[in-house]
Amino acid sequence: MSTSCSPTCGCASAETSVAAITDNIVARINGVALHSADQMLSVDELRQRAYTELLRQAAQSRGLLAADDVAAADGIASEAASSAIEQLLEQSLQVPEPSDEACRRHHAAHAASYRVGERANVRHILFAVTPGVDVKALRLRAESALLDVRSHDGQADPFADVARQLSNCPSGQEGGTLGWLTAQDCAPEFAREIFGHAEVGVLPRLVHSRFGLHVVEVLERDAGEDPPFEAVRGAVAMALRQQSYVTALRQFLSLLAGQAHMEGVDLDGADTPLVQ
Repeated sequence: MSTSCSPTCGCASAETSVAAITDNIVARINGVALHSADQMLSVDELRQRAYTELLRQAAQSRGLLAADDVAAADGIASEAASSAIEQLLEQSLQVPEPSDEACRRHHAAHAASYRVGERANVRHILFAVTPGVDVKALRLRAESALLDVRSHDGQADPFADVARQLSNCPSGQEGGTLGWLTAQDCAPEFAREIFGHAEVGVLPRLVHSRFGLHVVEVLERDAGEDPPFEAVRGAVAMALRQQSYVTALRQFLSLLAGQAHMEGVDLDGADTPLVQ
């Protein structure tokens, strides 16, 4: 059984992320303010508001949203704007249906992603990235800890002691023990480093997640089973459709950003249409 731990440990599926805080400058899209002068937004929050505003304005220009709809001060689009943005995306994004051949290729290359029942018995030492932390110094401490736990003489096990001394996760008090985890128990970027591999022992690299840097040890693995393609074809096709949707959305947002006048926010722009 896994121990109880904080969402910041990386093994939890929390949605929050650590991001730098913007300066006290009002960001604008085509002259429309994204926040008030006294609001402090994370980089991720600011970009999210910018993309939403780009889409809201595009919906207005297409006649899908009334011209008198205004950007909300809290960054949350109105019900009418949300509906108009959905219509805009339905009209603008072309998401092809994946072929059987494409699905089979994807499944062959990512069979581990569809494995059923894979588990890993894990412990970790978290070096949390928090606002204002010296990331370079944090990395040096994490690398030093990784070296310490990998270079013991085999007669002692320093992992638990180092976890108790240094880990920013409550699991540190239990020697870093997280117990048996599945990929669904973890933040996606953490899971990618743990699952679908055969490594057992202290991983030779730091694991990066939205919560910080992790020294990770896999104590045991249960490989689970690989279902046949026919059993997971629906999931494979859904994954490919999602990839195509995300690609098309990024291209469309890049096009809108390239056509917009932006102040105080940095978005990747494109000068030519990318969505046909």
